[in-house]
This record gives sequence, C-alpha cells and structure tokens, in this order.
Amino acid sequence: MCLSGVDYFSTLGYQPAIAALAAGLLSPLATIVLVLLTLFGALPVYRRVARESFNGSGSIAMLEHLLPWWAGKVFVLVLLGFAATDFMLTMTLSAADAAAHAIENPFAPDWLEGGRILLTLSLIAMLAVVFLKGFHEAIGIAVVLVAAYLALNLIVIAVSLVHISQNSIVITNWWTALTAQHGNPIVMVGIALLVFPKLALGLSGFETGVAVMPQIAGAHSDTPERPARRIRDGIRLLTTAAGVMSIFLIASSIVTTFLIPQEEFMTGGAANGRALAFLAHEYLGEGFGTVYDIVTICILWFAGASAMAGLLNLVPRYLPRYGMAPQWARAVRPLVLVFTGIAFVITIAFEADVDAQGGAYATGVLVLITSASVAVTISAMKRRQRTAIFGFAVITLVFVYTTILNIIERPEGIRVAGLFILGILLLSAVSRIFRSFQIRATKVTFDAKALEFIQNDARNGTVRIVAHESHGGGRHEYQDKNAAERRFSHIRLFANESVYR
Repeated sequence: MCLSGVDYFSTLGYQPAIAALAAGLLSPLATIVLVLLTLFGALPVYRRVARESFNGSGSIAMLEHLLPWWAGKVFVLVLLGFAATDFMLTMTLSAADAAAHAIENPFAPDWLEGGRILLTLSLIAMLAVVFLKGFHEAIGIAVVLVAAYLALNLIVIAVSLVHISQNSIVITNWWTALTAQHGNPIVMVGIALLVFPKLALGLSGFETGVAVMPQIAGAHSDTPERPARRIRDGIRLLTTAAGVMSIFLIASSIVTTFLIPQEEFMTGGAANGRALAFLAHEYLGEGFGTVYDIVTICILWFAGASAMAGLLNLVPRYLPRYGMAPQWARAVRPLVLVFTGIAFVITIAFEADVDAQGGAYATGVLVLITSASVAVTISAMKRRQRTAIFGFAVITLVFVYTTILNIIERPEGIRVAGLFILGILLLSAVSRIFRSFQIRATKVTFDAKALEFIQNDARNGTVRIVAHESHGGGRHEYQDKNAAERRFSHIRLFANESVYR
C-alpha cells in the first residue's frame, strides 16, 4: 500500500490547493463528488482489474488480450501515450510542488525565490542519478515516508478541525459567501458536478496499486495461473488505500476552504500548491511546519521515483516486444536519460507551475481509468455477466463524460498526450521500417526429421513455420507460442494438423 501510496497519498501535497483554485468555495462539495466517484466508480473497476490482471500489468494488458491483435496493438500504443503523460507529469508536477514547499518555507534562503525552475530541474536530475546507480530498498523507504506523511497530515487536519469548532464563525462566513455566489443548494450541487473533473488528480494511484501486486506475498496454495491470496490482498490494498484517501480528501478540502482566504490559493499566494503546509505553519508553528515541509518534499520526490519506475516497467514490456523500439529500449539507463530529458522539457515548458500542469496530469489519469473501465466492461461482456455489464457501462460513461469535460476545460493535457502518442507511433513506424530491411537469417537448415514433418504436411496443404527462440520451457512453451500465433493471426487448428518442435 505504501509503494502505491507514495503516488496516491502524496497528491495531498497539492490536491487541496488545486481543488480550492478550481472549485473555489465549492471545493468541499466537489471533493465529495470526487470521493463518490472514487468509491463507487474507480474502486469497483480496479478491484476487477486486480482479479484479472494480477501480475502487475494493469488494465493496459487486459485490453491487449481482450482486443484483436492489431487493434490491441494500436490501442496499447495510444494508451502508452496517456500513461507516459500520467507518469511524466507525476514526476514534473511532484518535483515542482516539492520546490514550492522548499521556497515557501520561512527558513529558506532568499535566493531560492527566483529559482523555482532550477530547483525543480535539480530534483528531477537527482531522481535520474538515483536510478542510474540502481533503485533498491524502495519498499522500506516508502513505508517510512507514507507513515510519517499521513501522521503529520492527520495532526494538521485534527488541529484545524479543532480551530474550526472553536471558531464556528468561519462556517457561517463560508456559507454566507457560498449562497451569495451561487444562490441555492441545487445550483451548488449542479456546479459541483460540472467542476469536479478539475479535481481528478485525487484519482491517481489506482493503476500504481495494481502495478505493485507482484510485491504481495502469496500463499503456498497459490498457483501462477490463479494466485488467490495475492488477488485477495491486492483487492484489500486498493480498498484500504481508497478509503484512507477519501477521508483525507474530504477533511483536507473542508479545513483548507474554511480557514484559508481564497486569494492565498492564487498564483503567488502563500497557499498556492501547498494548502496543508500553510495550515501547518499557521497553527502548529514554524518548527512543525518545517518538519512537515521536509517530509512533504521527500514524499513528492519519491512519488517521482514511483512514476519513473512505472515508465521503466511499461516501455520495455511493450514497444520492443512489438518490434516498435530499438533494443536499447530494454535497458534501464538509456531510458532513464531519455525520460529525464523529456521531464526537463516539460518543466521548462510549464515553467515549473503546479497549477498549469494539473490539467494535463488529470487528463492522463482520467484516460487510464476510462480505459480500465472499458476493459472490465468488455471482460464482463465476454462472460455474459449482465449486472456487471450494466454497472461497468454506467461507470465507463461517467468517466468518459469526466474525461471529455476535463479535456475541454484544460486542453493542454490532450496536447501533451498527443505529442507522446505521436512520438511513440513515429518511433514505432521508423523502427518497423528499419527492421524490415534487416537480414535476420541467411539460411535455414532442416534435419532429416524436420524435412519429414514438412513433406508430410505439404501434402495436406499450407505449411506454416513459426520461428521461436526456446527458453527451456519444454512442450508447454511451444504450445503457448502456437496458441498465441493462432490467436493473433486468426489461424484455425484443423483436426488433422499437428504441432512439432
């Protein structure tokens, strides 16, 4: 839970401020809508993903297997573009927000004030150095960071709630301002339904949750085909993380909206990108606030590490296997340098602005969750589960609406994703073109037994020979290869046909 939590829970560093900036005084209501979508939309979807894609591949692998070969390939390549948007902006936005926490700390030197971009780039560079040297003991670090961060947030929120209870006038002031702006509760709910897609950053972490499932210990009775205990504990992980995050999201939106003046959330304001840190300094003193800043900077930086690990897991798994990337794309260090360079470009393009990157990040998150919803809907259709089909279809429509609304409101997300998709497709096309001119074998020699097989089959019609590099898996390995080639190429197995090795 902590491995996925460095991505999911770390969004508390900037989510309340982004929510307040996007929804204003309606932030608590919009956050409640987001939490309902989390618990009754994203969570059921990813509980199903955990059951069917338990090896850490997530919803992208589900779609790859559920769709026909080339349709599945193209769909995966497009989704990789959005996944890259999600992970890259996790790195850059987290680093930018970590820099904001450092700069706004009262003990920070004055020269940091004008160096937000440079500080953000430095944090990303440090991340690259760590991965170039090797990334170990991640679970232990994640447990410490997440436990400390949640404990500090719990203290800040609890103290803030006590302050609200002792100064109930802030609730009256909030409600008065809210009714003055929006008139009646029905209008408020309607506006909350329209603005909540801007808060979609609070949905991040589900894909990471299923990605870390291989780290969950299984039972002795588990089989590779059906690791029942891993699946059960993976579902428990997702449910627990979603429940904990939902409580923190609602509580943080309430205390930040009630206690922080709206102008402080604006660009240049003391609470911009760091609402809970603002309250930590305000009500618990500069010492506690500085400790909060340090832990927040660490978990945000580590969230970038989680995103880098996600990229290093995705790209080598798909592109080289499709023959759509050079072989060096399987190696870690070249990819780290490529991703770091892209992160530098994104940071400079967005000027290390947390709010500016929020919309693009939300687009990546929403598209991945929408694709997961589509995957589980198709899965339910193949199994003819009528209740599940209806439920997941409704969830899919809600996420499609949310995604479209987010794209219309913040089009920079689709632009960034479009650049990634274009880059992946161009790289894939160029790689395939070059591979088509490569000589992979100049001669094939058959022994006597192989020639006998071929000659016997030639009398019955077409002979299809599939090249396969053996990995010592025995007969089952060849049966799996045969089944895969037939599925991808739509080749039937006739009654008189045999498979030889």
